[in-house]
Parts: sequence; structure tokens; C-alpha cells
Amino acid sequence: MSKQFLAFDVGGTTIKYGLVDENLNISDTGKVDTKHNENGFILKQLTTITEKFQKDNYLDGVGVSTAGIVGSDGAVLYAGPTIPGYQGTAIKEELENKFKLPVFVVNDVDAALLGEKIAGVAKNVDSAYCVALGTGIGGSYLNHGILNSGSHAFANSVGYILYDEKSDTYYEQRASTLTLEKNLKPYNVSVIDAFDMAKGGMETYRNIIEDWAHEVAAGLANIVLLYDPEVLVIGGAVSQQGDFLIDMFHKHMSKMIPEGLFKTKLAIAKLTDKAQLLGAISQFV
Repeated sequence: MSKQFLAFDVGGTTIKYGLVDENLNISDTGKVDTKHNENGFILKQLTTITEKFQKDNYLDGVGVSTAGIVGSDGAVLYAGPTIPGYQGTAIKEELENKFKLPVFVVNDVDAALLGEKIAGVAKNVDSAYCVALGTGIGGSYLNHGILNSGSHAFANSVGYILYDEKSDTYYEQRASTLTLEKNLKPYNVSVIDAFDMAKGGMETYRNIIEDWAHEVAAGLANIVLLYDPEVLVIGGAVSQQGDFLIDMFHKHMSKMIPEGLFKTKLAIAKLTDKAQLLGAISQFV
């Protein structure tokens, strides 16, 4: 019988879940609201859903991808204001003690990269870096199959690099997709529509996107110079803009990196919303 694992993807507003078999097929998917983790709601939901699946299926393990910084003990070391009271939640310990199953807990960007490693664009490489572009910017580094999270689990907090004293801003405050949305707001146009019109030759929107892409490229260039990965994976909803976006980043990065030092391939994340679920159970397959 094929092994089966229950995978969770805990975000700021929703908990997604699904059953994953050893061939990486995902079934029985669903999602629930986090309710801002009121009274420890997230852990309670992880427990309730696991109970249901364990009753209806034979489970070989549970994987949890989650927002926040995760310690080696599978507890949440740090969580932002979008998930109040989440910091300190001992997910691995609580679930293992209750269900007597192996449990793997991992940061969501790490999970996305692990997913790409087992089934996506990072499958056949030894080293890969992933940058997730969203309302913030997160990073993850995988080298020879090992996640490099630093001595205190705070490595790859790329959203906080490139501090600018004049504007008192970090990298993600200038390069997140939230910033791009704000720059487009006076024109009453969405990010997706702006990209469509930029591709069609509308200079106003292309210039706004180019300025934003230049900010993003500055951080990507630093990552290439520091880690020299085989592939730099670009994730987040905006990555669906594909080669148009990759070409823009590459153009700006080529001006920022000394000639001959830019060997890293830029790639769009392949798995989209499946990445975290697959990454969550990657240690079991």
C-alpha cells in the first residue's frame, strides 16, 4: 500500500491541507480560516483535521509548512503581527505526542523550495535559492539537500537586507509586490492588468514595473554574489508573469554583478500553490 502523509500550509489567513502519497499525488484538499489564531485556533485546527484524517486513512506522517520562523525543534520561534499569539507554538511536539506519528515542521518559503527540489525547477540541481515575492519578501537556501537556516534560524531573512538610511526602509519595503501595488494605485490598475498593458507596449506601466524590478534585482544580485546557487527560484503570485519578469530581472542584475560572476540561472517556481504542501512532506519521501 502506498504511504500517505497529511500536509498543511499555514498562512496568515488560511490553513490549506491535503493528503499526499509517496508518488506526490495530492488529494482530499481543503482549507479553513486561521481566525487570526484566536485562543490558539491554528494548533487546534491542525489537531482536529489530523484526527479526522487519521480516522479515515492510515497516515505515515504529518508535514506542516507555516508562516514564521521555525526552530529545529519544530516550534514557531517568531511570527509576525498577522498571526498573533503564534510565537512559541510547539507544533511538532504537540502533534507527535498526540498522534504518535513523525511530524516535520518547516517555514513556508523553505517548504516552497523543498517542494521545487522534489518535483519542480530545482529537482536536478545541487544548490538552489528561492525568493518569494509577496506582501513581504522571504528567502530560502538549499545546498546539497540541506536547508541552511543559520545558527539561530534567522538566515535568509532577505526582506531586511539593503537598509536605506535616507528613506528608512528595508529591501522588502521597496521591492515587495505590495510596493508595486501602491505605485500603481494612482492609475487605478491592478498588478496583473499593468503587466498585460506593459507587455502590449504601454510605456507608463512598463516604466513603473521597470523601476520596481530594478529594486527587486538589487536584492537578487546580492544573493547571487553571496551564495552563487545553480538556480535562483522566483516565487510568489507575481512570478506567473514568467519570462517577461525573468528577462527584466536578468537585465538589471547583469548591470549590478561584475562580468563573469553571474552564472546562476533564474527560474520561475513551477509548483505554485502545491509547493508548500509537497515541501511539508519532503522529509518523508
